[in-house]
Amino acid sequence: MTQTIQTIHTQSRATYGAPRVQAELQAQGVRVSRARIHRLMKAAGLKVRCKRKFRSTTQSKHRHPVAPNVLERDFTATAPNQKWTTDITYLPTSEGWLYLAVVLDLFSRMVVGWAMRETLHTELVLSALEMAETRRRPNAGVLHHSDQRAGPVGCRLAQDRGYSMPAWSTGKPSSDSRRCRA
Repeated sequence: MTQTIQTIHTQSRATYGAPRVQAELQAQGVRVSRARIHRLMKAAGLKVRCKRKFRSTTQSKHRHPVAPNVLERDFTATAPNQKWTTDITYLPTSEGWLYLAVVLDLFSRMVVGWAMRETLHTELVLSALEMAETRRRPNAGVLHHSDQRAGPVGCRLAQDRGYSMPAWSTGKPSSDSRRCRA
């Protein structure tokens, strides 16, 4: 019985607890109580992996300037270093969250800069943009598109570097780009 429970638990990628294992066993025609399954799972050291609680990190209520549409949903470029996009993603690890910022050149769809940190601070986006700048050495006039998490930071960096049109948006896939005001 323990071997069957271990097989079901493994096939579920450790997401099935006693109730689901019991339902699976019943589907296979085996009648066994939930308490017995729980006891056998505990004795075998089988634990259920719980889903992590959703954590929203986007701050849509901010005081950053909203400016005219620049990119106009045109995510194509005719040459390298014309349009860059920046985004941040969250990677769950066994030790907590890891944050990844990526800069993508829309011409080649190649990652031109990236950075990883354990915390979501300004340095994350700055490091990714600085890596992209070091690797690609763009001329002034690069259009930088990012969502609200990276936008104001990218805006400040772009102003410091002389980029002509940094942009940010609401973070939705179909959102418009915004020009940073100097």
